[in-house]
Amino acid sequence: MSGSTKPATVLGRMVVAPLARLLWRPKVVGRRNVPRHGPVILASNHRSFIDSPVITLLAPRQVSFLAKQEYFTGTGVRGAVSRAFFSGIGAIGVERGAGSAAQQALDLGLARLEAGEAFAIYPEGTRSLDGRLYRGRTGVAWLALTSGAPVVPVALTGTEDVQPVGSRLPRLARVRVEFGAPMDLSHFGDAASGRARRRATDAVMAAIQDLSGQEPAGAYNEPPKTLVERVKRILHPDDLGTPVEPE
Repeated sequence: MSGSTKPATVLGRMVVAPLARLLWRPKVVGRRNVPRHGPVILASNHRSFIDSPVITLLAPRQVSFLAKQEYFTGTGVRGAVSRAFFSGIGAIGVERGAGSAAQQALDLGLARLEAGEAFAIYPEGTRSLDGRLYRGRTGVAWLALTSGAPVVPVALTGTEDVQPVGSRLPRLARVRVEFGAPMDLSHFGDAASGRARRRATDAVMAAIQDLSGQEPAGAYNEPPKTLVERVKRILHPDDLGTPVEPE
């Protein structure tokens, strides 16, 4: 574990992880594929709000991930519980958004990798509502090519049953997590190359699809909401995206 790991995070894994295993009886495959030391990116499909806690609690080492800042700024008892829970499972609060906000979020992930830690990201951006695997945003490739960290593809199954979209409380359901073989993306080229980022990201998504068996959607999950966004998508089809769930 990195020296920057907070005591609260270690305590969170010690307390919450055994409880999660008891309740959801998860099946974990490929734990040995996750390097125990050094920087590594866990790139996962995205089925449910509960995905990040599942990954960080069932991985063989501490994993950081980005969560919206609101989870850390609440008041009263509810705010305190939220802060304690998300801090305890390795979440990093960050403002959501596109453009500079997205780059700032990726920079936070890069800082964790440069500190030798494990960092989780969802290349699809937002959760899949129909079970298909959507096209990946190239932020995952930017992180890998900039940091030199390997990428471990991750497939989650059953988390959509534990906490379906719109559900506030988790339910009892079986969960399966599969960690694939680490991928070295360096041969795709430099992080500054949009072509390199796109090809590397497509390779990561193909590996996730092989593990999950999901039907490829062949499109981005979140369509452009405005004319400006549509134009940007045309001009910059390798959009880095953001590792923060846009709820």
